Amino acid sequence: MAIILVRAASPAGLSDAAGIISHHGSLQCSSLPLLNKRPAPAPARRWMLCSLRYGCLGLDPGRPSPPAVYSSLAVNPAGEAVVSSEQKVYDVVLKQSALLKRQLRKPVLDVVRPQEDLAEMPRNGLNQAYDRCGEICEEYAKTFYLGTMLMTEERRRAIWAIYVWCRRTDELVDGPNANYITPTALDRWEKRLEDLFAGRPYDMLDAALSDTISRFPIDIQPFRDMIEGMRSDLRKTRYNNFDELYMYCYYVAGTVGLMSVPVMGIAPESKATTESVYSAALALGIANQLTNILRDVGEDATRGRIYLPQDELAQAGLSDEDIFKGVVTNRWRNFMKRQIKRARMFFEEAERGVTELSQASRWPVWASLLLYRQILDEIEANDYNNFTKRAYVGKGKKLLALPVAYGKSLLLPCSLRNTQT
Repeated sequence: MAIILVRAASPAGLSDAAGIISHHGSLQCSSLPLLNKRPAPAPARRWMLCSLRYGCLGLDPGRPSPPAVYSSLAVNPAGEAVVSSEQKVYDVVLKQSALLKRQLRKPVLDVVRPQEDLAEMPRNGLNQAYDRCGEICEEYAKTFYLGTMLMTEERRRAIWAIYVWCRRTDELVDGPNANYITPTALDRWEKRLEDLFAGRPYDMLDAALSDTISRFPIDIQPFRDMIEGMRSDLRKTRYNNFDELYMYCYYVAGTVGLMSVPVMGIAPESKATTESVYSAALALGIANQLTNILRDVGEDATRGRIYLPQDELAQAGLSDEDIFKGVVTNRWRNFMKRQIKRARMFFEEAERGVTELSQASRWPVWASLLLYRQILDEIEANDYNNFTKRAYVGKGKKLLALPVAYGKSLLLPCSLRNTQT
């Protein structure tokens, strides 16, 4: 993904941007003046957020709030270029997709790596480990668990193992013992992860994941990044802008998509690039986490946490004090409309990628996507009161979503539909 670095502090910076644009194609953006006209001198330095893919967002004091965009931080108020979180994460996407490309469409046995400790584990012990992972998945993610029943046994068990590791990691900072978790404890958890990848599992649940990574081209980086997200929760309770929040969402949820794609598999008939499938998986994780954040505003506030961009709150005329008071006002409604719009943008990107997955793997992903997106509808139905009302999708709606998700899982990949029209 090409990121334009626009120097918004001076007219010369906009001229520089014209040269970059000429190499990457045209850019439609109302924030930039026509490049064939001499721009008026800027009254003051400001941030400019720009991305060839998602458009631009200029943060000028006193101007109306711009439309929701994705993260692409370019230049800070001092005129210093900054690499955006979007670009940093995309570099990880490229690495993961390159790893998968090397093994794409090869038999599973071709990617097995010898693991000494696992070789000594009785086969029935490994089966019990996977079964226990399945039980945990069924207990805490019933709809997703049901969707995995259509997957092949090997893929199904691998997804269970990944889910359980992610849940255990999340429980470190959000579970009953969260108050006792320190950075040192997370360091030990990361060392345990390294041992797991080396074939030295600590317990039976680790053994299931260790066996999984020996069978699929799964990289350790997304797992390490998720632990980094847990570290963020220990030291950070505010996010200055969406760029910071984007990175947090990647750490705690976008990583799950990157872990899962090698297991889910890409449809053999898909014409999509591997990078685009990974990007869509990342987008689904970001969308889910943004939805979690919007659903849990009131709950997080009771713990002194605000997972909302501080600059966007200020633009909307809101402050931390408004969050803690928990009163729904028109300012809050308008702010929430923008946040929901942005989350839906990520869901829309994710939809295109789900169709490119192996057909047997699509149902649980579609079910997750449809159900999480409905949480946004419920927030709207609650008149944006996410302070005292928790938006949730009832059992009836969940059951109705399952056949819809199954129907969508049978559709041709988007890349094929585009070539046939």
